Amino acid sequence: MLSQVIEVIENKNNFAITTHVRPDGDGIGSSLGLCLLLRSLGKNAEVILRDEIPESYKQLPGAEEVKKVGAVNGRYDAVFVIECSDIDRPGIGNLENQFVVNIDHHSTCEHFGNVNWIDATASAVGEMIYNLCKAIGGRVSKEIAECVYLALVTDTGSFHFPNTTERTLKVASELVKVGVEPAKISEAVYSSYSWSRIELMRRVISTIQRDPNGKVAWMRQSLADSEAAGAVDGDNNGLVNIPLSAKDIYGVVYMREVQPGTFRVSLRSKGNINIARVAEQFGGGGHKNAAGCRVSGDWDEIEKKLVSAMSDAVEKAEIEYDESERELLLA
Repeated sequence: MLSQVIEVIENKNNFAITTHVRPDGDGIGSSLGLCLLLRSLGKNAEVILRDEIPESYKQLPGAEEVKKVGAVNGRYDAVFVIECSDIDRPGIGNLENQFVVNIDHHSTCEHFGNVNWIDATASAVGEMIYNLCKAIGGRVSKEIAECVYLALVTDTGSFHFPNTTERTLKVASELVKVGVEPAKISEAVYSSYSWSRIELMRRVISTIQRDPNGKVAWMRQSLADSEAAGAVDGDNNGLVNIPLSAKDIYGVVYMREVQPGTFRVSLRSKGNINIARVAEQFGGGGHKNAAGCRVSGDWDEIEKKLVSAMSDAVEKAEIEYDESERELLLA
């Protein structure tokens, strides 16, 4: 709960903040925004990560101070864990021995913290950090605003994903009033790609296929593709959304080989197609329209099962839509 988070901040002084491995815009933006907020309140705070910050996010205020660690070694009064489904997601050792404040906006998140603030109605954790700032009486500086705005932009797909709400846009408007330049943030995120990302994109796009109904697409990224492209973590961010830009595609499965026989799977959908339930079938989770999981086994066999589950989800959504339409006509 938000009130419990405020109580922790008011009664403790030394904090660390972390997010998941291969951090995305919401994880980085929210972590840095929270760090700046805590410091503005006179607290000691630092961001610790297992992995490097992707190039697109290195322009954020405070990014140069982020510490890359393998375990929690400092003596902190509390560690904030941002946007993680479980205690292992940050990939940092010794977290289980800390006082943990778990902040997330995924409904499938485990309540692994000593304090758990989960708000599935928030478009991004960045939106929650903004609300925390206002609730605790902090000042939303331009630096905090830039971090939070990037979190919103990336997790809402530049405000065109279904998680974008009136509240999201109101927060974004307030951030712009503080001094955020939307074009500057968008350029940093979407117009500063490395050539390795372009090369990886070319290779991944060439693998795209779709089912006989033309409603589900899938694609692959092999270890060989990653190596040939010279790809680094973060180069694949957003590639899963490319097939979804086709008007007839309603679900996408993107399998990325991380070691022989082991794959990270990203799932995306449009409209009322709940793919969090698909991810849960394979030990993962996420939002209704954006979810993922980690799987091991035979690539072809797993891919077939994932695509089939995605097709079932699309079909179920269509049936539910048809039934609701009939009810409206008969009402």
